[in-house]
Amino acid sequence: MTTEKDLIGLYEKWSGEKAAACVMLAGTGSWRKYYRITGKKKRAIGVINDDLRENHAFLTFTRHFLELKLPVPRLYATGEAGKCYLLSDLGDVTLFGRLTDLRKSPGIFPAEAVGVYKKVISWLPAFQVKGGIGLDYGACYPRASFDRQSMLWDLSYFKYYFLKLAKIPFDEQRLENDFQKLADLLSGQPGQGFLYRDFQSRNIMLVEDEPFFIDYQGGRRGAFQYDIASLLYDAKADIPEGIREVLLAFYLDELARTTPVDKAQFMDSYYGFVLIRIFQALGAYGFRGYYENKPHFLQSIPYAVENLEYLLQKGRVPSELPALTSVLEYMTGSAALRRITRPEGKLTVSLYSFSYRDRIPSDEAGNGGGFVFDCRALPNPGRLEEFQEKTGKDREVIEFLRKEPAVDEFLAAVFSLTEQSVSTYLDRGFGSLMVSFGCTGGRHRSVYCAEELARHLKEKFGVTLRIIHTELDKIKKQS
Repeated sequence: MTTEKDLIGLYEKWSGEKAAACVMLAGTGSWRKYYRITGKKKRAIGVINDDLRENHAFLTFTRHFLELKLPVPRLYATGEAGKCYLLSDLGDVTLFGRLTDLRKSPGIFPAEAVGVYKKVISWLPAFQVKGGIGLDYGACYPRASFDRQSMLWDLSYFKYYFLKLAKIPFDEQRLENDFQKLADLLSGQPGQGFLYRDFQSRNIMLVEDEPFFIDYQGGRRGAFQYDIASLLYDAKADIPEGIREVLLAFYLDELARTTPVDKAQFMDSYYGFVLIRIFQALGAYGFRGYYENKPHFLQSIPYAVENLEYLLQKGRVPSELPALTSVLEYMTGSAALRRITRPEGKLTVSLYSFSYRDRIPSDEAGNGGGFVFDCRALPNPGRLEEFQEKTGKDREVIEFLRKEPAVDEFLAAVFSLTEQSVSTYLDRGFGSLMVSFGCTGGRHRSVYCAEELARHLKEKFGVTLRIIHTELDKIKKQS
């Protein structure tokens, strides 16, 4: 088994310096382990994955995309056994995180978010068409194309890990017949190129609002419709239907600039690909949520059910699939599926920054408890003259603290502890959690840490957040 020690050795060989910190990043929906490794001058994202074929696919695609100057992470080094590698660090801001920050209330999709999505979508045809030319499809894993067999695998995943675990009734043979029909309808579609496979908001990083793309190791040859369906029907992104139509039209225009497109033919099968992508996602939510008992994956189910309800209402489900239609009608009529905890509004996490020259904030909810983290052991930007008039919300201070390995290590521990409580509080229906960060002056380190935890919890759980910077609020009142 490849270990963290092996990864650190690879980093030190590549960078020529000692690793000051190696911090595991928050878990994803895969078995891969991600680390942020920092030294005195260099930093990298390290990946450990014992699946050699999946690694080979990712590394092959990355080298190919880099040659084409597509925005993917740079590949720094690979381990001799092929089970670990180093990538450039693209930061922590995902498209989903950016959308969450821009969105002030549910159902509202601000114009700025539309602009960011258009930036992302403008790159998709380049991956699909340009990226598919000269690509070694022999490196694809587990299959070279998203063909009929791949579709049937996804449909079985949906059946066994969602329908059965969620106790949705169905006639097995009739449903299997419909799965076969749906796979027949969608396989062999004209207009094929590189299919990214998991083109969704958490796999797109934003660096100064410019998109970079990750996690394409499941890519293969396939129809153009699938990836744009993945992005626009990404469950928790919860894009309003009118915005989806605007973004789909934009995509088709961008695709037409790259390759000839019969738009009517494209739309004939588009909603079939929307369906099969939603089914694949529900299978993943069921596997991670019901089977592996990771409740936050279940929180996406109500959004997916709403998407299926829209498709049924608009007649987007092919009429020749009666058993599947019956299953979808049962799902969309299920109060239990719609009642699955949506964290928005149920749990409020109050995040405070404060100065130890004053007192530790008290819990206004009256519950007591919560966390208090002492940031005074971290490097202090307030000692440097250029930062004395700035705060932990200013770009210069943020950049200073993000370069410090000790800060990465501290926040990784904070994230781990608070995630455990947030997950349990959501499961048990608690209404509030308080987390406080203190430092000497209450203006730099504590403010930065509170803002970073807020960003992390908002993206991972979507909980309601209150952020109170006690020292900054005093300054505002005085001015």
